[in-house]
Amino acid sequence: MNPKHNLLNDDEPFKNLKIDDWAILNDIDQRSLCPVCKKSRKYFCYTCYVPVNELRGRIPNVKVVIHCVIGYLFYFQLPIKIDIIKHCREIDGKSTAAHVALLAPDDVNVYIYPCIPDYDQSERIKHLDPCMCRGTVMDEPSPKKVHMAQEMPISRAVFIDSTWNQSRGIYKDQRLRALPCVVLESRVSQFWRHQKNSPRWYLATVEAVHQLLVELHAATTKDEKYQGQYDNLLFLFHFMYSKIHDLYKHEDLQAYKRPLK
Repeated sequence: MNPKHNLLNDDEPFKNLKIDDWAILNDIDQRSLCPVCKKSRKYFCYTCYVPVNELRGRIPNVKVVIHCVIGYLFYFQLPIKIDIIKHCREIDGKSTAAHVALLAPDDVNVYIYPCIPDYDQSERIKHLDPCMCRGTVMDEPSPKKVHMAQEMPISRAVFIDSTWNQSRGIYKDQRLRALPCVVLESRVSQFWRHQKNSPRWYLATVEAVHQLLVELHAATTKDEKYQGQYDNLLFLFHFMYSKIHDLYKHEDLQAYKRPLK
């Protein structure tokens, strides 16, 4: 997959992504209890970020090899830590933050605003708003750019998970305003959830996380072609996209009628 997505590819938007077969999800025809909170769920719990028992150990856990040291010890993790700040009024079942937390549980934390960490300003942290994901993740003056395969220019990324109107209040929080803010390479969203007065490049949270990791790979490993290492972050997103499109025509959904800019 070319890390720089085509601006618009509505015919087969997931064609070149390496996403595991989600046919197993079609076998789930009844709800069951979340193993943690005991509430009724279909595929996973969107508040505890765990799969139902029937899917435990059978869905992707997104990790890559980060370090190889003497003695053949390998460390599997995402290259950076992901924090997601979720608005308290964001509907749990409609948010894709749960997708990220479920599929990369060792490297992702979800916080419900206003309960967020006090970030250490010495840590290499970047703040991203999925509703403002355009430009490029590496748009910084040349002296700040880092192109080392073993060192990422950031160690943690903080995403706001909310509607556009909700995100403004979170973004103004002094605990986040002090963090450097970056934007992502233009990518058209395939999210089926419509937001009034928003363009197509306002991404779902899981799309923004995926795009950031792909662009970080491209920026820091110039000689290593991207091989789809992070595409399974879209495992549930792809499944739900397909379910929605089984019920509705793409051209009839309001989310895909939004302007491109």
